[in-house]
Amino acid sequence: MRLSDTELQQYQQQGYLFFPNRFTAQEVTVLANAATEVYALDRDEVWRESNGAPRTAFAAHTYNEAFRRLAAHPRLIEPVMQILDGPVYMHQYKVNAKAAFDGEVWQWHQDYGTWQRDDAMPEPRAMNIAVFVDDVTAANGPLIFIPGSHRKGVQEAGHDLESTSYPLWTLDRDTVTALAQDGGLMAPIGDAGGVIMFHGNLVHASPPNISPFGRIIVYLSLCHVDNHIRRFKRAEWIAHRDFTAIEPLADDCLAALAREQCAA
Repeated sequence: MRLSDTELQQYQQQGYLFFPNRFTAQEVTVLANAATEVYALDRDEVWRESNGAPRTAFAAHTYNEAFRRLAAHPRLIEPVMQILDGPVYMHQYKVNAKAAFDGEVWQWHQDYGTWQRDDAMPEPRAMNIAVFVDDVTAANGPLIFIPGSHRKGVQEAGHDLESTSYPLWTLDRDTVTALAQDGGLMAPIGDAGGVIMFHGNLVHASPPNISPFGRIIVYLSLCHVDNHIRRFKRAEWIAHRDFTAIEPLADDCLAALAREQCAA
């Protein structure tokens, strides 16, 4: 899969691209079943809300076959290689949940701000992919972006260690207000199977899920292999240290797994 010139221009200007229905219902079912499996595990990589509801499963591609295949899916990896102009490795992999009624907030932040401060990633030659495993609606905690904010560079941030179960370098209200007055706000919503690709410096957040409908999004954080991290203070399953270039799998790798599971 290659991005068009128009899509590349939109990415440079807005900082993100949204592709509805990038994965089929069959492929989404494979991922949904995999999420249920990983959230049931008792592992250090699986983090929970204060009430025990699942929040995120780190590095799930290293202990679940469906997520391993998603981590090398050509519909995801090839466009990122095109944007970053070369081979990429997996810096971070998360299966994030917003449990019905209980999914907590993710504060306003830039992912590259964390990668730079905590992991000594040299440049923002890295980006995120978000894969909708459930329908994402205005009511169940969608991602909210400030379009164009990636072009403002890394913002001043404070290290929030208290608001949620996951420490985060967060932006203050004045910064977010100024950026939003300039770029506005956008919350891509859509059916399961949708994909968002967004710049590591794009300012974003997500509100709590107070609806009765949970939602799961898988995040791949991909970095050019020459831009790998230099500091290793975070756990390896949070900030990966394998800088091997990802080799994309066949386009039907998830569909093939569905057939294998049905035949088993």
